[in-house]
Amino acid sequence: MFKIAPYNIATTQFDLKEKVGQLFMPAAFINDTEEEIQELEKLIGKYHIGGLCFFHSRASAATNFEGKKKIVYNEQSLTTLKNLIQRYQNAAKYPLLISIDAEWGLAMRIENTPQYPYAITLGAIQNKEDLIFKVGQQIALDCRQAGIHWNLAPVVDINNNPNNPVIGYRSFGEDKLNVTQKALSFIKGTQSVGVLSCIKHFPGHGDTATDSHLGLPIIKKSKEALMANELYPFRETIKNGVDSVMVGHLSIPSLDKGEGTPATISSAIIKGLLRQELNFNGVVISDALNMHSVSKMFSQKGELEWRAFDAGNDILCFAENTEEGIQKIMDNADPSEIEERFNRVWKLKEQAFTSHSPSAKDQQETSALNKQLAAESLTLLTGNDSIVGDFKREGFNCLSLGESTDKSFVETTSEIADNGPKNKDNVLIALYPPKVKPQNNFDIKTEELELLRQLLKTKKVILYVFGNPYVLNLINYKAAKAVVLGYQNFKEFQDNALAHFKGEIIAKGTLPVTINLIEP
Repeated sequence: MFKIAPYNIATTQFDLKEKVGQLFMPAAFINDTEEEIQELEKLIGKYHIGGLCFFHSRASAATNFEGKKKIVYNEQSLTTLKNLIQRYQNAAKYPLLISIDAEWGLAMRIENTPQYPYAITLGAIQNKEDLIFKVGQQIALDCRQAGIHWNLAPVVDINNNPNNPVIGYRSFGEDKLNVTQKALSFIKGTQSVGVLSCIKHFPGHGDTATDSHLGLPIIKKSKEALMANELYPFRETIKNGVDSVMVGHLSIPSLDKGEGTPATISSAIIKGLLRQELNFNGVVISDALNMHSVSKMFSQKGELEWRAFDAGNDILCFAENTEEGIQKIMDNADPSEIEERFNRVWKLKEQAFTSHSPSAKDQQETSALNKQLAAESLTLLTGNDSIVGDFKREGFNCLSLGESTDKSFVETTSEIADNGPKNKDNVLIALYPPKVKPQNNFDIKTEELELLRQLLKTKKVILYVFGNPYVLNLINYKAAKAVVLGYQNFKEFQDNALAHFKGEIIAKGTLPVTINLIEP
């Protein structure tokens, strides 16, 4: 493990340009070609960049907005990642700070790594903050074992817009107190094993219907309304101590004197609201600067990087024009401002590199934790246990809609149905939305969605959902005799749902968002 000696202004060997380089965090891709890897090694060596943010590939969702490139499955992604981190560290004059988005585990970016529930699932859990702490802790352990110092999580956006295309399931819900408490527990778990955390997307990306990867969301709420709700989780987590804040690409005119400048390049929002009003003294990192909401605003290379620096960002994430950006900052910035930013970033790096190494853990620990999370999150949204019990005793048919690599719930309930009374009017439906994002109706086939709607009209349906609960926006779910939310399609969650259907356990969770019923 690399170590950083405590930084001393009087004895430093950094020149000013190297200090500017430390503020840059370009993207690194696990599945790059050898040529692309060597290009990044040259960039690291020449410009002394401070860190890297890892993504799966140049075809992944965070980089391939139009979805034109096919994502290639790589069974060895984790091994590749570890090897790349070592290569890039070897290319660096000063140790690199390695970051990744691991909101629900390394599985967000890397195949064959532990996956934990989405934030919306954790949001359904009541009064079990120790479990949320453990999620943050285990994800952090996974990160450290891979050589990652900084998990760009948790999301503290309040998802109060059911049509949000980019946050949704990544949020703990729509209640500011629940979001704040879950975030604090996650952060404490992350920090307990020496991994850095980051709250995002300041000043709040929850109430938007625009994906900031593609366009600039505009939020027209008053500052008073935002301070009372959207900004509440940021304010409270800052008070309790968080390492960094990520600023989102959001236009909020009420926060910058009516200008409506994207928050990432708004001095009023970063230097004014975040630094002065909310008293945040840690590191401010920009959301990815390749995102079209801001990248398309500037045709001159380096101009966006300069504007993001000038607005108050300490670290420029996914900077695509490192050479030009460094030069622009050198040409325009006050040296004292560079010094201040560098000191904050270096202090964060000291913190990351001097923390202890994690102890090993195995997949069984992940599964055991997921079982606990499944038991606490399962939500009986409509109906009651007696309805489910009567339904089972009367007999039923089983139907699986959607796609999942594991369908253990419906496989076992089908056996129960085959060996029990016959009742063609009762239909148990297991819904497995193929995608967690709402685009294209969660990728549920049109004919399957229509069949589900017809069955709700004509049969006595009990519906178990193993996916994003916002899928219920697409159907008249209140026509079902009972709706049970399993949230995840992991085997642990399906096993828990099966135990509920069999009457062995009760559902303890509460849906953390509001479903807006859309009539077909």
